[in-house]
Amino acid sequence: MSRADHLDVAAYALGVLDQADTERFEEHLATCWACAAELETMVPVVGLLSGIDGETMSALEQTHTDPALLDRTLMAVRLDRRRDRFRQLLATAAAVVVFGGLTGVGFASIAGTDDGPQVVAESTLTAPVTGPPSSKPSDPDDPGDGGTEHEGEQHNQVDPTTGVKTTMWLAKKEYGTQIDVYLTRLPGPRTCRLVVFRKNHTTEVVSTWAVPNGGYGTNVNQLPLELSASTSAGRDDITKIQVQSVDVKGVASPLVTLAGL
Repeated sequence: MSRADHLDVAAYALGVLDQADTERFEEHLATCWACAAELETMVPVVGLLSGIDGETMSALEQTHTDPALLDRTLMAVRLDRRRDRFRQLLATAAAVVVFGGLTGVGFASIAGTDDGPQVVAESTLTAPVTGPPSSKPSDPDDPGDGGTEHEGEQHNQVDPTTGVKTTMWLAKKEYGTQIDVYLTRLPGPRTCRLVVFRKNHTTEVVSTWAVPNGGYGTNVNQLPLELSASTSAGRDDITKIQVQSVDVKGVASPLVTLAGL
């Protein structure tokens, strides 16, 4: 094989050899590892050159004598490449839209500007997600079922004698303690009060209210009583909290007591 065969690598890679020379070089390539290795290194360069047409090459030659033309040429090449990237993004977006329509997932739309493409999030309708059913049966008197969220530690108590049921939330505050109260099975009519017992054996009435004939959380009136009160006593200073019923003579009797605090 002649030395010229080793020089045909670039011409073969660029595809400028005629049919006879191409067949001859391919026969040589099958037995020459040096030409095969050289051809492999030229593949990326050929890929880059394939994107440059004759007009671009001619323009680049003129830039050797005209620097201003070089700047304009580079800008034109960058713009052309930007448009190619934008076309690729459009193709990708079309595929995502098809996938999103089949699976119900969201998709992104492509918005193009002179500064390049921008991805704009689109909102989509989604089916509501239902969690697994709770293993704990629902209690219609439980304030945790659809009720208002409360701050602080939660305590539940049912008085075995009166049947009055309460849930209380105690939250530490800078001024003392906030007490949120939820009461059911509370018959009426009557006057009630909320009393805080301290470690120093003193008491404080922090709230009073009147219960109507139907009561609260009863068969007549199923709505519970919800109230909020505050005390200057710190959370660690409270030993128990009691809901009391007060008769017309001012004598108080306990309805439900939250002890061991």
